[in-house]
Amino acid sequence: MRIDKWLWCVRIFKSRSKATDACKKGHVKLGDARLKASYLVRKGDQISLKKNGFNLTYRIVDLLDRRVSATLAAPCYENLTPPEELNKFRDWFIGKAPAERRMPGLGRPTKKERREIESYKDELYLDDWFLEEE
Repeated sequence: MRIDKWLWCVRIFKSRSKATDACKKGHVKLGDARLKASYLVRKGDQISLKKNGFNLTYRIVDLLDRRVSATLAAPCYENLTPPEELNKFRDWFIGKAPAERRMPGLGRPTKKERREIESYKDELYLDDWFLEEE
């Protein structure tokens, strides 16, 4: 099964195109090798990926032929993410991380401003990702 399809089937990514983009950007790895979206995965492969600034690690337990619900997808992989990353995710998710603030009266960001904010965040996360590899 293709890695992009597997990531989508087990609901790690919301869409297959997002999984493919992550592969194209080099965020999905098997060991030290960056995986193309067409890489064929097997049971027992251990993959690491970068998603929203978090380093996640999974072992493939089972391959699926189609996308299934989250409860059915959970037994298909083993989450090997280190506790530090899980705590970082929990802190971010629960809201312990400082919230982003805008000046009063500015309202919601425009589409252009949102894209600039996201590209800035991606650059920060990618810098952390590449510094860890060296």
